[in-house]
Amino acid sequence: MPSTKVSSKHQVTLPSEARRRLGIQPGDRLSVEVTEDALVLRVRSARPSVRLRGLGRGSWAGLDPVEEIRTLREQADEQR
Repeated sequence: MPSTKVSSKHQVTLPSEARRRLGIQPGDRLSVEVTEDALVLRVRSARPSVRLRGLGRGSWAGLDPVEEIRTLREQADEQR
């Protein structure tokens, strides 16, 4: 398993095998996730739409979207 060392500036160098396998290029962004005993790096998409995909997942959990919109429209009409 490849390893890396933390520099005095707290920087790490990604092993070349890992960079090649994942197609990581200079300037690419990585997401950092800290778990209980690990640091997980993931390649971030350059397109914001891809990074935001799934952000609202579960927002409508337990709700009927059609009924919820009807209720909001009725409330707006009452305020006019």
